[in-house]
Amino acid sequence: MRMRTVLATVTAGLAAATCLAAAGPATAAAQQRSSHQQNSCSSSVALTGFSDALDKTTYDDTYVGNFSALARNRDGSLAALSDRSSLFTLDAKTLQPESVVRLADENGAALDSEGLVADRDGTYLVSSEGEPAVRRYRADGKILDRLPVPSYLQVAAAGRAVSNGTFEGLTLLPGGHTLLASMEYALDGDSSGAVRWQTWERTKGGHWRPGAQYAYPVDAGLGVPEVAATPDGRLLVLERGFTSGVGNTVRLYLADPRRATDTSGVENLTGQQNVRTVKKTLLADIAACPSLGATAKQPQPNPLLDNIEGMVVAGRDKGRLKVTLVSDDNQNATQITRFYSLRVRL
Repeated sequence: MRMRTVLATVTAGLAAATCLAAAGPATAAAQQRSSHQQNSCSSSVALTGFSDALDKTTYDDTYVGNFSALARNRDGSLAALSDRSSLFTLDAKTLQPESVVRLADENGAALDSEGLVADRDGTYLVSSEGEPAVRRYRADGKILDRLPVPSYLQVAAAGRAVSNGTFEGLTLLPGGHTLLASMEYALDGDSSGAVRWQTWERTKGGHWRPGAQYAYPVDAGLGVPEVAATPDGRLLVLERGFTSGVGNTVRLYLADPRRATDTSGVENLTGQQNVRTVKKTLLADIAACPSLGATAKQPQPNPLLDNIEGMVVAGRDKGRLKVTLVSDDNQNATQITRFYSLRVRL
């Protein structure tokens, strides 16, 4: 169907680009610095725009929304995963849907699909938090493989995970040999301030075997809905929470697991063991970003905020990472499907 478009952000961006093209090098650099400062969320992060163009729309008789993850395809387009078992391909510039594929488990049942990786061979790795599970799919939606998952990461009573709190984040580290999934919340028996990150290593046969596991220290009252690897092997991490009548808390962290303890053999993370957790640094609280004219359908600390759940590193721009975020509207009238464009300096 014909979809609504949001022109204000695009028009502002085109106007800024025109001004920079007409100015001399020194003036253009000064204007770029001024624009970054005006749109600054912090010293490391700037918001360059947002789009509500897909909010409450349909494509090919499929609801466009419920987005839980983003990935970048080999051709530069965006893959957008709905937690209602739909995988969309979007034009990276216009966000216009180009295709949609239905996903299912081995029995043909719908998934609670949450994490997404577009692999180098054109296949997709998709995490589902219902079991939890990670499956490999062809581009047409056919299942190719299912990765082994440690039993204690399963939802109780089979394991120690809480329902609706398992594999939310999924990312492939540089080099393509290590896959990492983040639990959203702590396991039963672990400290509430530590969530587990599970990794897998790619074998010579193209399958995956469980690898190291790490403890990530999450802020009080928040969970981890998404992780995205940076080109240098660190990770961008979203932490998110919601308070009724107040709204969402969404923070962006830079994390480095490279010196963290492998906790795969640690039964309970209680803070009493000699465990080095993943080191993290706050990049920005998204509530501190300029609203840029955004409106909210429910109370929020900043009308720009909604239930932000997906993230992808979409490229680089003059030393900064181009990062795209998306919110999950839960097919709810009081929430918004919103895409955010950030520039992040590590």
